[in-house]
Amino acid sequence: MPPRTRRTSRPAKPAMPVPEGAREVFTDGACAGNPGPGGWAWALDEAVWASGAEAPSTNQRMEVMAAYQAVRSLDGPLLVVSDSTYVVNCFRDAWWKGWRSRGWTNSARQPVANRDLWEPFVDLVEARGDVAFQWVKGHSGNRMNDLVDRLAVAAAKDGGSTGRSEAPPARPVDDDALF
Repeated sequence: MPPRTRRTSRPAKPAMPVPEGAREVFTDGACAGNPGPGGWAWALDEAVWASGAEAPSTNQRMEVMAAYQAVRSLDGPLLVVSDSTYVVNCFRDAWWKGWRSRGWTNSARQPVANRDLWEPFVDLVEARGDVAFQWVKGHSGNRMNDLVDRLAVAAAKDGGSTGRSEAPPARPVDDDALF
């Protein structure tokens, strides 16, 4: 009889379908202390980006803020790439549907953290219908994830100043570059 094998990890969850012509936007949040001064950033490329800060804040709040600001700021189909499973799983696994059906409480019947951001963010993503989310491992050498990390950390350190580039829109997503 062959030896039994144990599965050591769950199979990967499928990615969300990417809208045709979507532009890839990377987002990140940072916090100096948790809670503490927070910063957020999004970038289409090195020339097209925005960042901001909030104090006091939390890392999770800044992750949500970064993605929300990107979706609010950019027209057309988007693929939001984030190292935050909190952000990605909310949409990929439709956590928001349960939150909404329970009156914005989580599965433990506690108020959803950061509801003031989640509620308008979910409404916007749902209304647009052209936004998908993808997780990227943080601090793993991904050039764009590293860029938004640096921008978010700088915004948190600046304590409230914001930045924004003034460049033309980026090119559509190259599906082959995603995997």
